[in-house]
This record gives sequence, C-alpha cells and structure tokens, in this order.
Amino acid sequence: MVSRRRIAVVYNEPSPSRYDTTGEEKAALGVLESVEAVSRALLGLGYDTLNIPLASPIEAAREKLRSLKVDLVFNLFEGFCGQPETEAMVPDFLAGLGIAYTGCPASALKVALDKAESKQIMKAAGIKTPDSQLLTSETLSRFNLGYPCIVKPRGEDASHGLSQASVVNDLKSLAGQVSKVCQFYGGEALVEEFVDGQEFNATVLGNGGGVVLPVSEIVYSLPSDMPRILTFAAKWEPESRYFKGTKNICPAQISPATQQDITGTARRAFLLLCSRGYARVDMRLDREGELNVIEVNPNPDISPGSGAVLQAEAAGMNYTQFIDKITRLAFGQDQS
Repeated sequence: MVSRRRIAVVYNEPSPSRYDTTGEEKAALGVLESVEAVSRALLGLGYDTLNIPLASPIEAAREKLRSLKVDLVFNLFEGFCGQPETEAMVPDFLAGLGIAYTGCPASALKVALDKAESKQIMKAAGIKTPDSQLLTSETLSRFNLGYPCIVKPRGEDASHGLSQASVVNDLKSLAGQVSKVCQFYGGEALVEEFVDGQEFNATVLGNGGGVVLPVSEIVYSLPSDMPRILTFAAKWEPESRYFKGTKNICPAQISPATQQDITGTARRAFLLLCSRGYARVDMRLDREGELNVIEVNPNPDISPGSGAVLQAEAAGMNYTQFIDKITRLAFGQDQS
C-alpha cells in the first residue's frame, strides 16, 4: 500500500498587538482564513496535512521546522508580527534542510519586501516603474519629485500604512505622512510619484517561463477628493467608503494590445524578481498610456475571494485545482 504524501501548512501565529496603534490588526489575523481553506483543499486532494503555527523567537520556530517529517511545506508564513523581514526565514531555512516548499524562494521575498531595491532592479532591467525617493523627516530637504506623490512604508505589505492621506500634493502633507510612516513602521518612507491611470494586476505562476492568469482591473467609484488607491480600508474594512468603492473586475475588459502588454510585463517582472513559485504583479497606466509596475508581491493572499483566486477561477480552475497547481509546482511535477 502506497503511503499518502504528508504536507505541513506553515503560517505565522497571529499576534496583532503590533498594529494596535494603527488599527490594522485585521490583516494580522487574515492568514487564518488561508490556512483553513488550503488545509481543506489539500485534504480533498488526498494529502495528509498538519497545521504548524510559528511564533517568535526565531530559534523556537526553526526547531519546529527542523523536527518536521513531511514531504512538503505549504508556506503561508508572512513573518513575525512587527518583523516583516522574517518572512524569508521559512524558505531560507527549509532550503538548508532540503525540504520542498511552495511559493517563492527566500531571495524573492527579501528583495520584494524592500520596495526601493526592487524598483531599482526593475528600472535597471528596463521595466518602467514610477520615480521615487527614500525620505525621513530629517531628509525632506532632498525631496525632488513632482506632485502628487504617494507615501508608503518601505517594507510592508497588505496595504499597511496606506490611507486617503497617503497621496500628498504639497510639502506640509508630505512632511506629515513621512513622519507618520517613519514613526509607526520604522526606517525610511518610500515617496513615489503617483500614477493615477487604470490599475491592473496579474498573478504569475511557474518554475520557468511563468503562466500569467487572466488580468484583473481595480475599478474605483469614489468621490473626487478620495485618491484612487488600494488602501488598507479597501482590503480589510467592509463598512468603509474605500471598500465599498473598490471593485476587482476579472477578466479585465481591455484591448488585446493592452492585455498583451500587461501579460508580458507581469511575466518579465516575475522572472526578474521571483523566478519560481507564484506572485501578483501590480501595475498602472500613466498619463502617456505607458504601463508602470507599482509592486511585485511574492506569495500573495490566496484565501477564497482574493484577487489571485478570482484570476484562477477566470482561468477555469476551482480553488482546489488552484492549490493543486501550486503544490505540483513545488513538487516539481509542473514545469510551467
């Protein structure tokens, strides 16, 4: 009798206290929805599964990983609370142990977390991305971009730190947002020239060439005084004006030429920064109609209803088939 393969679903144990001052604890808890859905899908695919939450300190988490007797780790780890840089710990450590895992390698997670570095790499490769600077309250005098700008934490995901006030049009607003971001998220703030055209994203999967799922467009129906951005509220607060005024349309209703441009750009960015696994590439059109990559997000949210899952469904996959695709890529059974 052939024994069933065993998969550990590894994730960060939610500890939302770090976000008490910013009101963003919902994102810290969101991983649990993915854990439940992924585990259910893997059981449906015939795997034996176990759920492994990780909490700091790092050595205790490593000891849990070291003791695993599994064929594969389904990696949903997003980093310890307040330490987003630890997201790369799991794939880095598993690679050293020789244990296969889903998603992107540690190198991709590290570079994508540093938004400034990833933008430099894309620019050097000829991928268009908005001009930007790293600033603190002490270095505001060096500001040399054109308004409007958007102010973001340098190393966060899940739209942490993004609100209606993040788009600034003058020095006073810029100074306020830079100070706030540095205070609550540490380090430097990423200040980027704001691109206000149509917004798209595409999920790419693969171990080589990369398969691009159907493109989504983020469509906004907001008052004129609310900038069209995917704020924290738009993702996590159902009663907010941003949530109600933000809609994900998939597949996007776009021309074949635009479709080809988005697909090609998403694949290039994925291969450049990630090389394997799965990632979502966020893009916007500028005033000249040229496509700009805003961010590359390795291992994006794959809970039911997420953008990546909607794109998989548009490609003809149900949720279990999508999880099967990610798992087969990690096992090396799919060389897409």
